[in-house]
Amino acid sequence: MAGLLRSVAAALLLLSMTSLGFAANKVIIILDASGSMWAQIDGKPKLEIARESLRTVLQSVPADDEIGFMAYGHREKGSCEDIELIVPPQAGSASAISAVADSLKFLGKTPLTAAVKQAAEALRYTEDKATVVLITDGLETCEGDPCALGKELEASGVDFTADVVGFGLTADEGKQIACLADNTGGKYIQASDEKALQEALVETVAAPAPVPEPAPAPAPAPAPEPAKPEFNLLPILVLAEGGDPVTDGNAWEIYKAKSDGTRGDNVTTEYGAYKGSLEPGDYIIVARDGEAKTEQKLKIEAGQVYSPLFTLNAGTLIIHPRPSAGADVVDGAAVVVDYPGADNPATYYGTTKVVLPAGDEKVTVTIGQGVVSETIPLAAGKTVEKDMIAGVGHVVVNAYYVAGGDKADGSGIGFKVVKAKKKIDGTRQEVTYAYGPDSKFDLPPDDYVLITTVDLAVVEQPFTVKVGEFDDVKVAMNAGVLAITAPGASKIEIFEAKKDINGNRKSLGYAYDQKYQAAIAAGDYAVVSEKSDNSSKEGTVTVKAGERAELTVQ
Repeated sequence: MAGLLRSVAAALLLLSMTSLGFAANKVIIILDASGSMWAQIDGKPKLEIARESLRTVLQSVPADDEIGFMAYGHREKGSCEDIELIVPPQAGSASAISAVADSLKFLGKTPLTAAVKQAAEALRYTEDKATVVLITDGLETCEGDPCALGKELEASGVDFTADVVGFGLTADEGKQIACLADNTGGKYIQASDEKALQEALVETVAAPAPVPEPAPAPAPAPAPEPAKPEFNLLPILVLAEGGDPVTDGNAWEIYKAKSDGTRGDNVTTEYGAYKGSLEPGDYIIVARDGEAKTEQKLKIEAGQVYSPLFTLNAGTLIIHPRPSAGADVVDGAAVVVDYPGADNPATYYGTTKVVLPAGDEKVTVTIGQGVVSETIPLAAGKTVEKDMIAGVGHVVVNAYYVAGGDKADGSGIGFKVVKAKKKIDGTRQEVTYAYGPDSKFDLPPDDYVLITTVDLAVVEQPFTVKVGEFDDVKVAMNAGVLAITAPGASKIEIFEAKKDINGNRKSLGYAYDQKYQAAIAAGDYAVVSEKSDNSSKEGTVTVKAGERAELTVQ
């Protein structure tokens, strides 16, 4: 992660030196939160790369820019309606967007066309200038037509632009959504890896401001004026009184001061060791490093040079989140720091190095379901470095049709982890869940029960977790695959073959189709096919563990 932050910081420094501004007055960022974002690039999930890149780039956006945040596929699996404008466009929304992105679940479909349409409407694109930045790792899966939408928005909008970042798409896949950007005068950027995504976000979320018209040549002066100094502002920043100047990683925000002493228009934002020249007048200068900041009012007079000293009263905290003592740092571990004076706690991932206001820093590390919190005193000008141990074991789970047989690797695979000890009402506390083969869990030491579902087959299996240990849990489902064909059917339904005392059979699953295939526990079953004229046919079948059974009902 440190490499990611350095790369993005370097890109932002280069952009700031060319006087960057946001690409539009109001912008909505749309993030693909579909299940495919769990795929990995260079060993890291796409969703974590997107979160980290968003958080870093948003820190550079001026506070008065109005940014909104929308996501799709983060609440429901298989839904084309799962689109939500979570953070409406507003100034100072960077922290809120980062926090929301960190909390998203990635599990749904990709209704990108409908999402862009909703974002444009939220921005009132038919009345005002509007920009949408779409970050997607997949193509439209909800029958939308992004090319047609681009033409529609361009034709009816006042000044609408859609920028599209194709994250991990192939060149051929990119062509299918590039038209959305092309048809609105926007950019399509192919981002195949972590570095490319960083560069794409910088290019779309921060864009060069228009080059000003050259000022007219001044009228000849009757006499030469005295030479002005090259710079009239050379501010100095230190973490603590008497400390060395900070020249890297810090930022300077310079605002015009209003008559009432409050901040006016932003003049510039600079980084590192800053030397500049300001026109005579009243200013407010804000110095930042990490989560610490301080500001001063300064009156600039002609012919004078100013070197104000800014003291942050801050220190440096370095946290190494580990699952157990001596284990490697977990890059995806969440490190939440609630520092003195914070409006909202700051969230980082993996090894965290951050400048914080001096005082008691409340640090919480989360690795999977393991959570550890500690209050760490930090003195101004000092550095505190420490390991924080979440105390978890690592578990990888897979389902097999029979012990030693084929691994279940299709859709419909789910794993739910519950506490082994039952509550007083006989239920068990749910701990966490995951979908798909090779599901991974980081769990505190305890006895658990793994409830595994493969289509219609469900098995419970106990297991125990110890701190620092790895466990490969293999679940034998004692199941086979039942494939049913019912020509002309409108519905296929599977029942237990044995009737209960009332003569009823338990329904196990159904499909409104002429074909139905599902994993199911070994045993005897009755299958009923219904037609649109309410006629029905029935067949019986025996499913054996680890084998495929085929049945035609007609």
